[in-house]
Amino acid sequence: MVKVVFRVDASVYIGSGHVMRCLSLAEELKKQGNDVVFVMRVQPGDLCDYTQSRGFKVERLSKPCESMVPKSTSDYQAWLQVPLLNDAEDFLSVAGDADLVVIDHYGITAQWETLINSRTSCKLVVIDDLVREHDTDMVIDQTVGREASEYRQKSPGSVVLAGTNYALLKARFSELHPLAVDKKIDKQNHRLLLTMGGIDNPNATLEVLKALSSREIAIQTTVLLGEKAPHYTSVASFCEQHSDWITHIPFAEDMAALMLEHTIAIGAPGSTSWERACMGLPSIMIPLADNQLQICRNLVEESAAISISIEDIRTTLNTKLDELINRFATMRTKNLNLCDGKGVGKVAAAAIGLEKYGIVLIEATSKDIRQVYEWQRLPETRRYALNPEIPTWEEHQAWMIKKLNSQYSFFYIVHWEDKQVGAVRLDEVNPVKFIISIFIAPQYHGKGLAKKTLAVIDIIHPDIEINATVFEANAASQALFKTAGYRQVNRELFIRGKLEN
Repeated sequence: MVKVVFRVDASVYIGSGHVMRCLSLAEELKKQGNDVVFVMRVQPGDLCDYTQSRGFKVERLSKPCESMVPKSTSDYQAWLQVPLLNDAEDFLSVAGDADLVVIDHYGITAQWETLINSRTSCKLVVIDDLVREHDTDMVIDQTVGREASEYRQKSPGSVVLAGTNYALLKARFSELHPLAVDKKIDKQNHRLLLTMGGIDNPNATLEVLKALSSREIAIQTTVLLGEKAPHYTSVASFCEQHSDWITHIPFAEDMAALMLEHTIAIGAPGSTSWERACMGLPSIMIPLADNQLQICRNLVEESAAISISIEDIRTTLNTKLDELINRFATMRTKNLNLCDGKGVGKVAAAAIGLEKYGIVLIEATSKDIRQVYEWQRLPETRRYALNPEIPTWEEHQAWMIKKLNSQYSFFYIVHWEDKQVGAVRLDEVNPVKFIISIFIAPQYHGKGLAKKTLAVIDIIHPDIEINATVFEANAASQALFKTAGYRQVNRELFIRGKLEN
């Protein structure tokens, strides 16, 4: 069991998004049998009680004597409410025995991380959206279009999981994603979901509702805004006055199901962006803070959303909404292709694999084709390959592109100490049975990396049968699968059944 500690805050200035995505990851880690604790600063809108109600222990850092008011939406130091190194000392006083620390806080910088590294032996994982400098073992950035290379200079030595494949959504989203894909849409009767975040300090929600009220034909609209929002009363009053077309709910326990009931959305471009994408909701995005601008631009570039500024709501919202409805089919497909909801499982497996084994498996991309080809050409690779012939570059390209685009294969690059050291692939025989192929580059032999890679595969894929065909002459690989818990059923076939949770 790994002790995982989250350092994250919510407040009337920060909002709730950071805590909510951490809770999604925390639930996955807890489901795997790990001990999970939250460390949070007491302040207005802190969500400490809510996090505790979700079944997690919360270590509360003391409320500052004087509250710091951010000078702007990018005044992240004020988000922390105390000096940076004071916060680090406070954290160490309650969580110094952590095995793995997950940080999700724009107010925490590399200086904080370096202090924790100097005083503990834990692994550090940071969730970021801003391409900042970090002194951590892993960086997770779920921004659409984000590339791991963007962190290379600023965070050398960090493994980077970048893009919407790693979006931290509750497991419920991956469960309902297939229903969203197959959903039949009545384009004449759209249902709109309005979610401007848990706080919505500028009261964009009310501005949007006023603009929608001028439409000749009303769109059935659901407003999600909680009682802790400063403008809750004015929004609730407006909704009550227009109850013929507005439904107001203060909280959604099952956000995925709520989104599945709707067809389009208006919202801020925070973490909810990936939830909307997973459920196939094209949206109008209204940035409320500087840190949301890049997400907004990227989603517009992907043709998954339309953007307007908060100042232009009254004058342009309805025109943009008509545009969204006209482009609905194409935009819906773009959204569904952005996020399948499985990112939280990938991140949890990567974090635990890093802490327990020092190994991270990252999904292969087209940028890995050349490296894999170089490995494929090595004599050590061909010696025991089912096909001993070295493929041509053209043959390899065609083969790997097909594998990367296949819904029936999992293809990972093995990362160890920030180096690519090999590859592992699972090819489907049927939905619960796969054939495994594993390769570790010769210069990294003798370090136990193949066995550790199989252990991480057990974390990522516990619920399938995995078969390995290993030539009898390949004594080292036969020994590998035996020690990894695979059952030998004949001279060359090894089987790992489904693992018990």
